[in-house]
Amino acid sequence: MLLSYIRTIILYLILIFVIRLMGKRQVGQMEPSEFVVTMLVANLASIPMQDGDIPLYSGLIPILTVLGAELVLSAVSMYSVGLRRLLCGKPVILIENGRILRQNLRRTRISLDELTGQLREKDVLDPASVQYAILETNGQLSVFPFPKYRPASAKEAGIRAEKQSLPVTIIADGHLFHKNLPVAKKDLAWVEKVLKARSATVRDTFLLTVDGREQIFWLGKEDAK
Repeated sequence: MLLSYIRTIILYLILIFVIRLMGKRQVGQMEPSEFVVTMLVANLASIPMQDGDIPLYSGLIPILTVLGAELVLSAVSMYSVGLRRLLCGKPVILIENGRILRQNLRRTRISLDELTGQLREKDVLDPASVQYAILETNGQLSVFPFPKYRPASAKEAGIRAEKQSLPVTIIADGHLFHKNLPVAKKDLAWVEKVLKARSATVRDTFLLTVDGREQIFWLGKEDAK
């Protein structure tokens, strides 16, 4: 029984390592070839997990082989348009100038209900207001309304927008990130001042961030007394 637990943990860690090597996109929006590889790796790992009589390396070798093939194909497809289209396909226009292209719907096997559902997810109720709707290779729908139906940008509205800056996390879940202080151009004295103003400590702070405009966000732990 103990050996079975150890084998499962080893395979679990190896699968995490494999998925990390395949790229972050594996976790989110996957291309067809990436989806196949992910499913195949999971199935290969399940065999030695369930059968203790199978040597562990018998499961590792196929997993590493599939990983190597995926990495090679990914590298080659970056330089080969033909191979990339073979593995991933190519985007398909489903709506053009407010007109639904029925032939492309049939070719991609997308029903009208699925199309209108994805449009609603993009806050679009009328297909006639869409200039282009493109089915991407990862299955997501990109929607581009006509300019007159698109919300005006700050530039189009003649508004001078302020520059944005990413907030820097100073404290998270009671842990102070000392390395982030120089990034935010702050020091420990500043942290103590901010916490003192809120009658808080590092330990009972759930989140503390600050951005380039000196906007401070502080959130205490719910169980803090």
